[in-house]
This record gives sequence, C-alpha cells and structure tokens, in this order.
Amino acid sequence: MQLLSEHACIEAIKKGERFQATIEGGGFSLKIDEYSFFICTAIHNGHCLRQELVNKCALDEAERLYEEDPFTGELISSLPITLVALDSRYEYDLNRTLEHCVYDRVWGKSVWSFPLTEQEYKVSQHKHLVFYRVLGALIEKLQSQFGASLIYDVHSYNHQRLKIKDTPVFNIGTEQLNRHRWKLVIQHWNKTLNKATLHNVYVRSATDEVFFGRGYLASFVRQHYRNTLVLPTEVKKIFMNENTGDVYPLVLPELKEVLKQSILSNALYFSKHHTNKNHSRKAVLLSSKIESSILKLDKQLYHLARGIETLTYINPKNIAVEKKRFFAKNYNYSPSFTYRHLDINPYEFREKLYRLPVDDIRDVSIQQFYRDVIDAYSIKVDMIASVGKEKFLYNSLRYYGEPSENDNKTAEFLLFAKEFEPEEARTIDATEIREAFLAAIDKHPIKCQVILTDNIIANAMAKSTSRLIQINRSACISKRELNALIHHELEVHMLTTVNSESQKLKVFKLGLPGNTCTQEGLAVLSEYMTGNLTLRRLKMLALRVIAVKMMIKNYDFPRTFKILVDDYELNQDEAFRITARVYRGGGFTKDFLYLRGLRMALQQFKTCDISPLFVGKTSFEYLDVINELVHRKMIDPPVLLPQFITTKKVYCPDKVLEYLLEAMR
Repeated sequence: MQLLSEHACIEAIKKGERFQATIEGGGFSLKIDEYSFFICTAIHNGHCLRQELVNKCALDEAERLYEEDPFTGELISSLPITLVALDSRYEYDLNRTLEHCVYDRVWGKSVWSFPLTEQEYKVSQHKHLVFYRVLGALIEKLQSQFGASLIYDVHSYNHQRLKIKDTPVFNIGTEQLNRHRWKLVIQHWNKTLNKATLHNVYVRSATDEVFFGRGYLASFVRQHYRNTLVLPTEVKKIFMNENTGDVYPLVLPELKEVLKQSILSNALYFSKHHTNKNHSRKAVLLSSKIESSILKLDKQLYHLARGIETLTYINPKNIAVEKKRFFAKNYNYSPSFTYRHLDINPYEFREKLYRLPVDDIRDVSIQQFYRDVIDAYSIKVDMIASVGKEKFLYNSLRYYGEPSENDNKTAEFLLFAKEFEPEEARTIDATEIREAFLAAIDKHPIKCQVILTDNIIANAMAKSTSRLIQINRSACISKRELNALIHHELEVHMLTTVNSESQKLKVFKLGLPGNTCTQEGLAVLSEYMTGNLTLRRLKMLALRVIAVKMMIKNYDFPRTFKILVDDYELNQDEAFRITARVYRGGGFTKDFLYLRGLRMALQQFKTCDISPLFVGKTSFEYLDVINELVHRKMIDPPVLLPQFITTKKVYCPDKVLEYLLEAMR
C-alpha cells in the first residue's frame, strides 16, 4: 500500500484513479478499487497513538481497545471503497466535531496523565481535518458521477455492559437523517439486515434502540452534501470477546460475508431510486480487478496441487489379473489390488497448503472460497496417501461422504422400475469406440488424445488434468452407450478441462470442493438431455449406491458381488466392475455421487442458468461465487458448452424416463 499526501490523494480522486494508500501521518487508509456510488467507513477502527502521546496517556492498551471498534475495517474490506481509521479515537475522535475531537475525560475516566500542549492538540485536529477534506473530495466525485452517494458508517458496540437481555446485532442510528427523504432506503437497510443469518447467533436489526446516530460524520455529510446519505450502523461485538479483545475467528468471516451481501443488496436498492445508474446485479458494484493477493495465492496453489488426480492413484494396476483370479476361485476371493505409489510427501504437502497466504485476500467470499479448496486438498491427499490401507475408507468418507437415506431410497425406487426398452446388442469394441471419440473431437475446436488402456475399470475415462481420454481395451458396448459415453466424457469432462485452461484463476483447473458430484451429475444430465440415458444406465448408477452402502456396512468383496448377481440379476462382468469400483483403494465411496449429482443437476437445470458451471471443475455449492466472478470479469464465461445447452433442438424424453427422473428430483 502506497503512502500519499493529502494533496496527492485528492488529486488522484479528482482524476478518477484507482488506488490504495495510507495518508501521510498514518491517520487512515483509503482504498478505491472501483468508483462506485457508495463508501464504507470504519472511523473507530484504529488503535495507534503517535509516539509523543503514548507516555502521556493515562489508559493502557486494553482500556483503549475496549472503547475502540477493532476489526470494523476488516468487516468492510470486501467492498470497493473503504476509509478506515488507523489512529485511536483517544488521539482524536473522527465522530466528534473538530473542537471536541480530543478527549480530556470520557466514559468516567481521565485520558491524559499530563496535559497536552497546544501543538499536540493542533496536530490531532489537523489529522481530523485531513480526513474530512479527503472524504469531502470523494463524496463530490461520486455525486458528480452518479448524482447521489451513500455511506455505510460501520461501528461496533459493547453489549455486555448494557445489562439488556435482547440487544440487536445491528443498530441503525437515524436521529440526524432526513427520514422523510431517505425513509425507504433506511427501511430497506433494516429489513435486509433482519434477514441475515449467522451460525449459532440470533440476528435482529433495529433502529435507534441502542444508539441514535448522533456522531459528527453523519452531521458533516448532512450539512454539506444534500445528495449523500449516511447510514450509521452499530454491530454488536458478537465477533470478539469485548473484554479481552480476542477475535472469534469463525464468526468474523461469516459476519463479514453477511455485511458484504447486505450492503450490496441495499446499495442496489439505493442505485435504483436515487442515482443516475440503475444497476441490476450485486457483482457489478464490486471491482473487476483481480487482487494481486488472489493471483499470487492461486499461482502458488496450482503449482503445489497440480497433477494430484485421485483416479491416477486409486485405479488398480493389476485389475485384469485379479479379475481372472477372482473368477478362477469361484468368487470366493477378495482381490488384492496394487496401486501407483504416491510421489509426494503428504505431510510436507499439507504443511505447504496451510502456509499459503489466504489471509492476504480482502474479499471475504473469495477468501473463503480458497480456504475451502485448501481444506479439501488436505483431505484429498490424506485419502490418496492411505490407498490400500485400513484408513482409506475413513478418508474417502471425509472427502466424498456416504449415501444418505434419500440416496438409498432413490436407488431402490429406480431398481423397482420395470424395463421398458429393448436391450441393444453390444458389438462396438474399444478400437471402434476410440474412432468414434476422435470423430466427435473433430467437431470441436480442441485437440485431445484418445488411447486404449488396461488400467481403468470404467469403459472410458477423461483425465481432468490433461487432454487425454482413456478407453478400456476390454470394453464392448452398444451404439446408445457409445453416444452416452461421448456426451459424458467429451462433452462435459473434457470440455470443462479445456475451458479451465483459459481461465486467469487456475483453481478451476484443479477443482473445487464437491466438483465430483457436480461433474458427474452434469455428465449424466448430458446423457439424458441428448436422448442417450436409458433405464438400464440409471439402474447401474443405482446399483453403485447399493454397492457403496454394502461396502460401508462391512460386507466383503465376494458377498457384495454375489448379492449383485443373485439379488439384482447382474451378469458377472458387470457385477465385478461395480464391486471393484467400490472396493478399490480399500473402500471408495465416490460412486454414489453419480445419482445424487444427477438429481442436483436436474434441479439446477430447471431453476437457473447452469452454464457458468462449465468454466472448469466447479461445484453446485459455489455457483453464486462463480456467477459473481464471471460478472466481475475475474473469470471468463465458458467458451465451450455441451450440446444439450447450445443446441436449439428441444429434446422430448421418453415419458416413463421423464417420470422417473422427475420423481427422483
């Protein structure tokens, strides 16, 4: 952050320059990521006293901190324009008039052990004047550009000393506001905050219940800037221990996200009714420039985690040999699979993961987004490091989860359905499958390699870290199954891989938490929307859920195989494939996610635009964040989309299949 004089700061504002700076003398910081019509201030955030005043102050740091508003600057850091005080209110209070900004006695305590000199008073008052001159220049700039502006004046308050049982989490002080002119904006702000939710905290917002907004900032703006509204907002210190000053590290980011979304919602309302620009989305109110801290973290994370692809380490190397042995021993043998060795040190990897500078990211949504990715990769590496060991199942459950009661009931529901389609002959071998994939690839502006292999269990698999599609050398499928494979592996898995390569943020190439459920759900949805999903295929996905359930219940490999053959009438090859998929590694729970993913994909497809999910290896859970990043132009919309989204042809599914999927949804 640069150091600027008052004059340089004001000149930069007049020119419309975007910058981040600390004012000379260190009184406050100003960040302008984007010239929007609203400002966020935290004028009691500071804790600094200039050196010549430290020895004169009668209060220790803890006493000063108690009456200050620590972390309020952090609460607003996601927003595009922020003014954050760095000096303590005990040096000079920005929410008091110039004449009264330096305390002698306050809250029943004398502030100074020795009287301040006239010069010391003047220095403090000068800092007060500088703040308001810079704020005034900023308001003038925004009013000239947008016709009106808005200030969220954020404070915090100690609630325990009030001895009131039900104090509000948010208190809006309206005493100095023109309530006739700004009535609807104030009401909207209060309603928006009342809708907020926090984990383990009852949220309530009120106006003029605990504080009344009598501070100087509100009176200064009302006196000089008719077209600017200040919303003095006190936040209850639920995010910290008000007596010790210790922050609650899980509450602060959650509250920060609540304030970000609430401010954006209210700012949109203000924009519609009071500015000359009617914005339609929250994201357009935020900066379109990617923070350097985001790019730095993203680059380091990608360099660390690239190439860690789960199936590379979990697909058995000796699947063909063990299958022969299993059948030769009359199905009374649990295959002993071997796997590729992990070529990284999992302990060093986790240590490096948690050293990544995620705290440097100011935007709370993006910061939490990367935190989640880092946590997920830590669990993923634990899982890969335990392949073939007893602990693998535990780690697989941590990473993928397990079938819910709803998943199990959905699977049983589908398995109960009677077959209504004639079964197609399976005459297309691996070589023909490869040729069909190559022909399909030619229809897209991408380059992709297709190879035959003995080292996968599935009929085909697209590698998420490279442009490679593998075909099982022993595969033999029908024409409709071939089309389904192409739409599954190429039209979803490979296209999202290619899309991710063009993104500025490489996290979308690595994969977000929950990307397996999303990728497989979208891939099966693609099969369905192109007319290539069959009831038989749905039943296979359902049987994977059943097999995962049996494995978790500690059934051994032969028992699960025999139940699939005897109770569900699968042929032996199919039963072995499903059982091997689930028992590889020591208990791989991933396969239940295909059916859950399809259900979620259907729901999303019916209710919203799912195309942003194709920017890379994304997740349903992060669709709102992805949309925000696209609208802020931090990532590009997907260039390549599957046929079922781009085609104008309306697919009319079989009525029985449509009924089953609607019931499942």
